[in-house]
Amino acid sequence: MDKDYYQTLGVERTATADDIKKAYRKLARKYHPDKNPGDKTAESRFKEINEAYEVLSDSEKRARYDQLGSAYQQYGGAGGYDWSDMGDSGVRVDFGEGGFSDFFASIFGGRGRTAQESYRQPIKGRDLEQPIEITLEEAYQGAERILSRNNKRRTIRIPPGARDGTRIRLAGEGEPGYAGGQPGDMYLIVSVRPHPMYERRGDDLHTELKIDLYTAVLGGEVTVPTLGGEVKLRIQPGTQSGQLVRIKGRGMPVLKAPDQRGDMYAKILIQVPTGLSGKELALFEQLASLRSEDARS
Repeated sequence: MDKDYYQTLGVERTATADDIKKAYRKLARKYHPDKNPGDKTAESRFKEINEAYEVLSDSEKRARYDQLGSAYQQYGGAGGYDWSDMGDSGVRVDFGEGGFSDFFASIFGGRGRTAQESYRQPIKGRDLEQPIEITLEEAYQGAERILSRNNKRRTIRIPPGARDGTRIRLAGEGEPGYAGGQPGDMYLIVSVRPHPMYERRGDDLHTELKIDLYTAVLGGEVTVPTLGGEVKLRIQPGTQSGQLVRIKGRGMPVLKAPDQRGDMYAKILIQVPTGLSGKELALFEQLASLRSEDARS
């Protein structure tokens, strides 16, 4: 066959209409004259791509092309084939001007669209990605940023619960389309800055809580700072160092469901007192002696 349109677009002969459209758009963007000014090779390639798409995107033309494939070689090309067998006795073969090849004209008659019309095939603009960093507090409360682009300012809302990798779509803020095609979109890719006090695990927060020895032994109430404000926490007598205490509903908001929240887990760290007075040391020695007697009895 003189031309393999499937090979031109880089698709299989079994390709779907969607496969063909995707392949065409990818190649058209690459070889478009606006992106390759003065490049004759790219211009020629662009014409070939458009010619192939002109045929394969039209179900009737594709069927005719597929039916003709082997016959075209068998009968030595356009000159030796009886075109009336295709049900079109009035085929016009035009080898003159235009953006399509003689092969195309031989099969389908005429030039179809001109090269200039081919350039006007609407192509959607390319999507863009832009990283954006926020603090953990902003991820907890939600935040705003001002986007300045093409002399326009737009307020962007970052939702509560945003996390590393969250994508925020800004419709129409990507690259402009070609030949009347729609502009692409912009995606803000969120990253959350590490926090000195809290470690995020999903929607839960983990932190360390230092308590004194006396509270750990006797129990008591301590104040715990959270992103939503301070809360009171009851420490049970005999609490051990390294123990995890769960504070329900004090974690991060759930993305797209901000009324729901994860939990906070506080790891208890017991602080051993220093700088004890002589009386305090004597009391600890007395306590140690009592513990020793209890162990022997």
